[in-house]
Amino acid sequence: MADITHPPMEQLQDLEYCIDSNPPWAETILLAFQNYILMLGTNVMIPSLIVPAMGGDNGDKARVIQTLLFVAGLNTLLQALFGTRLPAVVGGSFAYVIPIAYIVGDSSLQRISDSHERFLHTMRAIQGALIVASSIQIILGYSQVWGLLSRFFSPLGMAPVVGLVGLGLFQRGFPVLGECVEIGLPMLILIIGLSQYLKHVRPFRDLPIFERFPVLICVTIVWIYSVILTASGAYRNKPMKTQISCRTDRANLITTAPWFKFPYPLQWGPPTFSAGHSFAMMAAVLVSMVESTGAYKAASRLAIATPPPAYVLSRGIGWQGIGVLLNGLFGTSTGATVAVENVGLLGLTRVGSRRVVQISAGFMIFFSTLGKFGAVFASIPIPIFAAIYCVLFGLVASVGLSFLQFTNMNSMRNLMITGLSLFLGLSIPQFFNEYWNPARRGLVHTNAEWFNAFLNTIFSSPVTVALVVAVFLDNTLEVEKSKKDRGMPWWVKFRTFRGDNRNEEFYTLPFNLNRFFPPT
Repeated sequence: MADITHPPMEQLQDLEYCIDSNPPWAETILLAFQNYILMLGTNVMIPSLIVPAMGGDNGDKARVIQTLLFVAGLNTLLQALFGTRLPAVVGGSFAYVIPIAYIVGDSSLQRISDSHERFLHTMRAIQGALIVASSIQIILGYSQVWGLLSRFFSPLGMAPVVGLVGLGLFQRGFPVLGECVEIGLPMLILIIGLSQYLKHVRPFRDLPIFERFPVLICVTIVWIYSVILTASGAYRNKPMKTQISCRTDRANLITTAPWFKFPYPLQWGPPTFSAGHSFAMMAAVLVSMVESTGAYKAASRLAIATPPPAYVLSRGIGWQGIGVLLNGLFGTSTGATVAVENVGLLGLTRVGSRRVVQISAGFMIFFSTLGKFGAVFASIPIPIFAAIYCVLFGLVASVGLSFLQFTNMNSMRNLMITGLSLFLGLSIPQFFNEYWNPARRGLVHTNAEWFNAFLNTIFSSPVTVALVVAVFLDNTLEVEKSKKDRGMPWWVKFRTFRGDNRNEEFYTLPFNLNRFFPPT
């Protein structure tokens, strides 16, 4: 026992820039551009999956991607300025896919014979559902109800939740990489090699270029390699699925994207409202709230900040609700959540600066209005991003498990709660996902389609299932007896804004706004 020299530590080691410290300007701009490149993967993938099902063509897809990137920039900036103030990118969310598939499959929309008209009417229905559903998140956030619920959290309960923020996305890692293994596998090997084995190599003065910019360097190298493979005809006689995954000229974004287009609210027409659509979408809003809560906890740890207190967490959820409202008004085809890959990038680059993320929001807005330029970057093959996700999702998962250091893991109670939460958090969604497809609509299959979409969305989320299991068990099994074992003596001071004097440094609103919105 005397040889154990690694006691629990509130803050991670080896991180060079925290939330309120900034790298030099040139380095900051490159880091911000790297964040922009990374968030393209998910925000291109979602419209590419949804828009064709809605009846949209390649031009519609390019315009939806532009709109999604534009709103993601706005939401990221609002969150970094007035929300949690953590260096977290807010982009599109896969949690909304099941409710959107339910709306797309609505019989009244499917009866529209003209594809473009069907796309417009479906988009308006999705907009209406997002606008109504956003009210749930806005109310839970600004009323401080979500903050009150977070008082039931503990390090033991949060470890599996934050862990599954990363682990729960495993299907978007190697399975997607394997769709084009000849570019995905080199990307995975290259990013691990540069960021870990060559991180101390400094060809330019004292700048650890391989550790600081691994995504930019690796994406550039492998992207050029994939262009060479495409131009040489390596995929000429391959199946269409392989060509879509591997070729750099199959995205059809550059030719269809306009040179300049400024997204604006209600650009697809007036939203339409349906009670069933709205109820189904509320499930996705709840799921994205839970996932974002876990991502905020991970981001605070990787930015060397204190865990966001209840007041700050509620404030962030409220602003994220505003973000979902903006998604509905602009018509992005999906809602908003924290981008887990960008949270992982904080740890990979060892830079948790808020300014970097704020400038990256500027890149999102700028390139979304210059359609052709943005489309060039958005045409990067998805398996390249999947290789990066293998590293970054795993890193976020390990950050979640690091919360266990504040608990007693020699306790059978704690071992049971942690193991059961992790296992059911992976097993139940896997069971539901095996039964889900757009035609059958999932395991829950009653005559009420909105009810099916609601339950299938909730139980398809690993983080949501883990939260329900972990928090319930942690607050019902030998609660008083296990306070120290749960890590509550360390955790309790972060429940309130005044509980730790560092909270003011990390989470105080800018422009002296705390005078009008005093923290509690």
